[in-house]
Parts: sequence; C-alpha cells; structure tokens
Amino acid sequence: MDILLINMLDIRFVRENAELVEKKAEQKGYKVDIKHLLKIDEDRRNLLAEIEKVRAQRNALAEQLKNKKLIEQETAKGQDLKKKLKALELELDPVEIEFNELLTSVPNVFPDDTPLGGEEANREEKKWGDTGNKGFEVKDHVSWAQEKDLLDFERGAKVAGNKFYYTKGTLVELEFAILQLGLELAKKHGFMPMLVPHLVNTRVLEGAGFSAKGEERQIYKVEGEDLNLIATAEIPLTGYHADEILLDLPKLYGGFSPSYRLEAGAYGKHAKGLYRVHQFDKLELYVFCVGALKESEKWHQKMVAMEEELCQQLKLPYRIVRIAAGDLGTPAYKKFDLEYWSPVDKTYRELMSCSNVTDYQSRRLNIRYKNEAGDTRYTHTLNGTLAAISRLIIAIIENYQTAGGKVGIPTVLRPYMGGQMTI
Repeated sequence: MDILLINMLDIRFVRENAELVEKKAEQKGYKVDIKHLLKIDEDRRNLLAEIEKVRAQRNALAEQLKNKKLIEQETAKGQDLKKKLKALELELDPVEIEFNELLTSVPNVFPDDTPLGGEEANREEKKWGDTGNKGFEVKDHVSWAQEKDLLDFERGAKVAGNKFYYTKGTLVELEFAILQLGLELAKKHGFMPMLVPHLVNTRVLEGAGFSAKGEERQIYKVEGEDLNLIATAEIPLTGYHADEILLDLPKLYGGFSPSYRLEAGAYGKHAKGLYRVHQFDKLELYVFCVGALKESEKWHQKMVAMEEELCQQLKLPYRIVRIAAGDLGTPAYKKFDLEYWSPVDKTYRELMSCSNVTDYQSRRLNIRYKNEAGDTRYTHTLNGTLAAISRLIIAIIENYQTAGGKVGIPTVLRPYMGGQMTI
C-alpha cells in the first residue's frame, strides 16, 4: 500500500492497517503493541455503545414521565438506570486513559520511498557550493573565537554549568545580523514574525511530540509547576491554535526564541563548542495547512527551498539529505536535513531540518478547519529551521576564515553590521 494515498494516523486507520502501522513503527525504531491497542479500542467501543443504550433508555423513561403520574415502579427503574450508567462510566474511565496512552504512543507513518535504517542510511539528495581545500589549516570556531575574546565557555560553566556560554562583541552583532536576514526572508515569503512564550504546559509539549520524561528527554521541566522550557519555537507555535477551527489556511509563522535542551544521550555525537549546547537562539518556520498530502508536501518543498535560499545568500556550501525511517522521530512523516560543509572536519554537519508531520500534532491538540464541503478536518502542520544561529556562526567562521586569521562577513550581512567587512 502506498502511504502517499491514504489518510494519516487515527484509530480508524490503525484498525484498517494494523500490520502496516506496526511495521512502520518498528522501522522507525519503536515497539508498539497494536494488538493490545485494538483490544482496548474494542472494549472502549463496547462500553460506549452500552452507555449510549442506557442513556437512550433513561431519556425514553423521562419522556414517558412527562405525560403521566409518577409511580413507584418507574421511579425505581430510573434509579436503576442511573446506577447502571454511573457504573459503566466508571468502568470506561481507565479504559479511555489506557486507550489514549496507547494511541499517542504510536509514531507517525512515513512514505514508502523513505530510506530504511538509522542515521547512517540518510540519503544525500543535493549538493551546492564550493568545498575545495582552502590551502591553509582552518581553525575550529572555539579556538578562533576564544583567541579573539568573543566566546567564553569557562565563565558560562561557572554561572550555569557545562555547555553554557557567553558570546561577546562582534559575534553578538553577527547573531542579530543573521536574525534580521532570516526575518526578511521569512516575511518575503509570507511568514508572520512571532515572539513566543519560552514556557509551555505539558499538554502542548506532548501534543507537539516532545516529552518531559524518559531516558532520552530533552526538556527542562519547572519543578512543582505544569511548565516546561521550550526546546524550539515549534512547540509554542503548535499550541498557538490548539482547540480552534481555523479559517483562511494556510497560516504561516516565523517564531524566534531561545531553545533550551538537556541534550541527554547526545554526547556521542559531534558536540564541540557551539554545535551542541543547552541554550541557543533559533528562527523557526511553521505552517498550518489543509489536511491533504498534496498540500503539505508542496509546503514542505517550499520550506526546504527557503532554507536553501538563506544558505545561498550567505554563500555557505551545503547538502540536503533525506532522513531515514529510524532517524525520523515520532511525529515526522517526512524530513530533510540541510547540512553545511565544515572545512575543519572535512565533512557535512547538520545545520537545518524541515519536517512534514501531517496531522500528528493537530490531532493531539485538536486543531481543525472546515473543507469546501463544510466537513471538519484536522490540519497538517510543518516545521523547519530557518536559522539555528549558533550553528550558522560556526559555519561562517569556518567558511569565511582567511589565512591571516580574520573572518570575512558575508556580503548580505554587512548592511546589518554597519558595513563592517571582517571580524
């Protein structure tokens, strides 16, 4: 069965495609007990049917009693029905809880043309830019910036712990220049700039597909409160339209915020300096669109093209990779990463990502629209990193470094830095 031709994940889809859903989940790296989910679903439906039956009987009795004198037998019958209904509702409560927990644990499916495997199976789709040898040994961004007294991890660790830092001087100016460039690009393509809350409640967090618990959790939780620091502006942007029926789709937002991440389980990956830190600034693209794959796939391609446009404006060499099933994560239906060329490491490093999550998030947060026929449907949502600013700073320091030890400022950023040409 071609996933591109079917509706996205809901319980009806799971019922009709149980083996497929279980197989796709396993290929993503998740073990889900679909058989048990369907058993709980059946129990739930049977209880709901019985509850509706008893309610109908109570309503019919109430209608009869409007037109005749109350008698002891009918009153007793009404009491019996009330007790039966209460018992059924109490029986349903734990079944509903288990059903919802099981259903929300099922990851989104993915297209049949997705590479299978983990990160090693990610497939290169395109390359752009010059990756030729510079003719001198390029310094890594930490050594270069610390020599210039523009980056301070030691004092960051003193006040907040390992992987926190201070940026200073022209690196701060460079950050805001990149942000301004990204905002102009987002606005040019119709995305509304937004500043978002840095804290969200657990419903929004989990509705967006993130978790505040578990071994691989990435989220800082505020103890004693139902609040969590955001790992990306994607999370509050997802929650912005929770429990709404939207008009005038698509809705296009460009959210700027810090991102706070524990980075648990990530230390085996490339983690030097600014590349993997607990706090960094990011400009995130977010789209709510009509719940049809033809529409969301169109937006997916457009958002990836916007990421490319920013890198081409900055003249940073990059490649695009299609993310394999085992590296997709729970919410994503389809995902691309854009990776910059690192002259220091002589390889490509992740810079941006862009995901189509179809209706995975909108179902969890009840985000809907009415189609042309007047039927209510769940939207599709997409998210993409337009500018993970700390990583763009790394890419600029490495790719614009000269043999004399200076770093050129990309031409497109100079107007935001008073015409300055080098750092």
